[in-house]
Amino acid sequence: MMGEGLLEVRPLTPQRRADFLTFFDGDAFADNPGWRFCYCQFLHVDHSAVAWAQRTAEQNRAAACERIAAAQMQGFLAYRDGRVVGRCNAAPRTMMLAYADDPDPDDEHIGQIGCFVVAKTQRRSGVARALLGAALAGFRAQGLRIAQGTPQRDARSDAQHHLGPLSLYVAAGFRVHSEREDGTIVVRCDLS
Repeated sequence: MMGEGLLEVRPLTPQRRADFLTFFDGDAFADNPGWRFCYCQFLHVDHSAVAWAQRTAEQNRAAACERIAAAQMQGFLAYRDGRVVGRCNAAPRTMMLAYADDPDPDDEHIGQIGCFVVAKTQRRSGVARALLGAALAGFRAQGLRIAQGTPQRDARSDAQHHLGPLSLYVAAGFRVHSEREDGTIVVRCDLS
């Protein structure tokens, strides 16, 4: 049943790697199997050096395992009744190599919200909101001054909202920083 049970959010750590993998091997993309191969690696690769479309699920799963073990992949896992029901990819922007071709003068101070993956049965039950709150607290604990997200202006489906809906960010105190021609809205929250 949707939203039943206490929701707990925990940071992704090497000790929680098995939980991460169980979620991504199962419920994470049950209704969007075309994205199952990602394992939250899209933002962790330099797309000028990696042919993303040619990456396999096995390559991305192995890369996720390596990054988690080396603490080079951050973010949070949401649990209900001991089972992962959601994930937020959130880390200092400098850890996400996909942004290498889009430098920002504030890079060293930005905590980037990459994406949200919530099990279909758990959507609209507060999981993404709890994950975002944990990400903001995590960024503050790391001494970052800015939280940044990139919702899509014309997102219509749950899959298109994987970067987080604009309404989620606005409710958490984010403000529009800029808008891009491709429909990306850059939102920021001052963490000081």
